[in-house]
Parts: sequence; C-alpha cells; structure tokens
Amino acid sequence: MTAMRKFLAGAKLLASAAATLFTGASAHAAQPAPWEMSFQPAATDMMRQIAWFEHYTLWFIVPITLFVLFLIAYCILKFRASVNPTPSRTSHNTLIEVIWTVGPVVVLLLLAIPSFQLLTAQYTPPEEAKLTVKATGNQWNWDYEYQTENTLSFNSAILADSDRAAAGKEDRGAYPRLLAVDNEMVVPVNTMTRVLVTAADVIHAFAMPSFGIKTDAVPGRINEVWFKADKEGLYYGQCSELCGKDHAYMPIAIRVVSDAQYKTWLAAAGTDLPGANKALMAEVDGKDKVAAAGN
Repeated sequence: MTAMRKFLAGAKLLASAAATLFTGASAHAAQPAPWEMSFQPAATDMMRQIAWFEHYTLWFIVPITLFVLFLIAYCILKFRASVNPTPSRTSHNTLIEVIWTVGPVVVLLLLAIPSFQLLTAQYTPPEEAKLTVKATGNQWNWDYEYQTENTLSFNSAILADSDRAAAGKEDRGAYPRLLAVDNEMVVPVNTMTRVLVTAADVIHAFAMPSFGIKTDAVPGRINEVWFKADKEGLYYGQCSELCGKDHAYMPIAIRVVSDAQYKTWLAAAGTDLPGANKALMAEVDGKDKVAAAGN
C-alpha cells in the first residue's frame, strides 16, 4: 500500500509537471528547454519542412549506423585471430563492390532531391512581403528599423535583472534569463515578413529556431530572410556567430500578435515605445489568462 501511494503521488507530480510544461509552452510560444533533444516547436511552414527533412534523414542514418556497427562486431568476432588463424586471401568480390558503390549513390540521391527542394523553398518566398524590417547587429545588441509609412527605429538589448520590475517582465518563465530583451520585435501573425540583415561592426548572425531562419549579419552587406509566423506568441533566438566577449548576451526576441494588436502597437510605438510595449504585454497577458481559465 505504501509503495502504491508513493507511485500515485509520483504520477500526480509527473502529470502536474507535464501540464505546466504544455501550458507554459502555449503561453510562452517557443524557447529553449532543459534536456531538449529536438527542434523547438515550429511556428512557420518552413520550419515544419525542415523538421520533416530531419525526420526523413533519420530513416537513412539509423539503419546505416546499425548496419555498420553490426558489420564491425561481426568482423571482430568472426575473423579474430583465435578463431581464424589462417585469414582469407580474397582481395576482390564483384557483387560486394557493386553494392557498396551503387548503394551510397542511391542513398545520396534520395537525400539530395528533397534537400535541394527545401533549399530552393528557403530562398523563394511564396508571396510578396507585406512588412519589411531591417535588423542591424551591434556589439552586442540589435537595432530594428520598420520600413513602414512612418519609420520606426529602436534598439533591442538583453534585459538586465535590475530592469525586470520596471519593464513588467519579472516572470522568468515568459522572459527567461539571457533571452529576454527590453524591446521585442513585434510582427503580425500570418503576415509575410522580410528581414534585411546587416551589421555595424563585426559579423553577427540573425537566427530564430522556431521560424527556421538563420543568416549572417555582415558589415557593408545586406542579407535577406523571410518568415510567415502562423502562431501568436513570444519567440526567442540568439546571435549565432562568434562576435566578441559578449556574444552569449545578444538575444533576439520576436513577439507575434494579431493584426489589430500590431497596428495599435505600431501607432503608439512611434511616440512612446515603452508605453506601447507595456500596453501590448498587458493585452497579451490578459488574453492568455482568459484562455487558460477557459481550459
């Protein structure tokens, strides 16, 4: 009975942790998780294609790895000196040579065709961008410039612990250490967004795992990436190019909101960015609480 009670108590704790994990993932969109072994949840169709290709390649990698491991073990056991004192002098086997030549070619073709299709899709937006944002990497923060009718520019840097209370970002679940920023890039959901990426000093990299995008930010050059996020939430990435001593403190945060929320934020951000951010956070947090209560 005691063992059964312990088992049930452990099951309840596990269920509670799982519920917290999934509700947290829903509210916080996507961010790194402890002991994560796969990609972050996809928020774009492109990232879903990347995840599919990763799963597809495993159907080749795993059997090949196991087969090679079996051959190595077989050779060690079958042809060790103690049981095979007189080794074979066979130097050629036409059938085996044909198999190990044709087999890898077929595998490479099966990998290359979807790989090239995915690569082409990454550089071919299915529609014209409705929003263009220029992202400039600095040591060690980002400048964002919205190329809209009324240009909006602001800086986005890592959020210091001392500034959390003033920014209303004390919840470390939604605004994790080393990833939360003072000003997130805000974009509307289901909107084709183009990001023009460059740098002001050294080479940085603009990467957002849940969107399936990553490109270098090179001084004097503009690279381009695009995404169309289909899930609202707060998504985190980081500079992915070694860029100096504070490289680890250069996060990227993109908040995806409804079209109405975006328009309201954009109109207010031109004159009062901190106020616009707080108003947007209050509306988003209130919406999440209502949704959680409904569940």
